[in-house]
Amino acid sequence: MTCLLAIDSSTEVMSIALSRDGDTWVFEGEGGAQASQRLLPEVLALLQRAGCALAEVDAIGFGRGPGAFTGLRSACSVAQGLALGAGKPVLALDSLLLVAQDAFDELGDTAADCWVAMDARMDEVYAAHYRFDQGRWAVPASPMLCRPELLASRWAAAPPQCVAGSALAVFGERWHTGSALRRPSARSRAAALARLAEAAWHDGAAIDAALALPVYLRDKVAQTTAEREAAQRARAEA
Repeated sequence: MTCLLAIDSSTEVMSIALSRDGDTWVFEGEGGAQASQRLLPEVLALLQRAGCALAEVDAIGFGRGPGAFTGLRSACSVAQGLALGAGKPVLALDSLLLVAQDAFDELGDTAADCWVAMDARMDEVYAAHYRFDQGRWAVPASPMLCRPELLASRWAAAPPQCVAGSALAVFGERWHTGSALRRPSARSRAAALARLAEAAWHDGAAIDAALALPVYLRDKVAQTTAEREAAQRARAEA
């Protein structure tokens, strides 16, 4: 049977999942700035709780992004370090897709056509469009970094069926999603992460650990005071 370890720290939630012989062990805790220090100890603790040695793991998945710069770097470096040390391949997993997977796990077909919109700070959104069809996820719109107004215009032309993600709570008043199902918070990112890792493994998506790279959609990770003030004025005038 396949044994897969997967980690994601692209948001403020740090998620770890281990699946083996039909059983799944998960951990979810505080991420953000804590991820770089806590991720490896929590991974080792989860392996111990599952009674699993790293040598038994077939592949190590990681949330490649998009998401928080430090979190992406932490997940990639931990996954890569463990995989190189154990001689295992890695699975680079779409961190936005796990939000759609979580919605689908809970809601079924009503979330099979799902836009994901995650708060990217700096008055921007990480967004992508996913559709579950014949047992696989298709990607009608690849992950992007954009202003909330761009999504609003796209959704006005083609109303979404389901919208999931943290940006709903942050920018919801600036969007008109019509009758779309709105799901601002995830039930279990770790459980969804395990499902994505399993699907990627069965699709033959494992790659050499040396090729593991995070996906950064933003080159600039900080704003000047003037830029922050301009963003605040834009929100006040919206």
